[in-house]
Amino acid sequence: MASYNKIILVGNLTRDPQMSYLPSQMAVVEFGLAVNRRWRGPDGQQREETCFVDCRAYGKQAETINQYLAKGKSVLIEGRLQYDTWEGKDGTKRSKHRVVVERFQFLGAPTGPRQAAPPGRAPQPAEQGEAAEPAPPPEEAPGDDIPF
Repeated sequence: MASYNKIILVGNLTRDPQMSYLPSQMAVVEFGLAVNRRWRGPDGQQREETCFVDCRAYGKQAETINQYLAKGKSVLIEGRLQYDTWEGKDGTKRSKHRVVVERFQFLGAPTGPRQAAPPGRAPQPAEQGEAAEPAPPPEEAPGDDIPF
């Protein structure tokens, strides 16, 4: 029997990413994601529910997420669902699902690491808090009197 475990979410971080390292020195970052669902109920009223999801990323992705994302920032996450079980301090069995991030994409206005540009890329005027110059109007092409 074939299996498929893929999840794609778009939401906002509920807390700042928390970075740690495995004994192998691989970076691990954990963060929470709030995903909203809006719909209109049978009575015509607008409804909304929020799903809170724990996420985890490893390696270079973990370092990038830790550097550029913060509470409230929007992100698209693509990953797989993982089920964790453990025994609590009081001896009870505990469990939860989390998303292991395989790919992600920043959404919204780029702000960079704590308001700075990513390495290897010069900041754009709009990112520096200045107004960007509007693009000049396109020049009219010669022979614009074509009748069709």
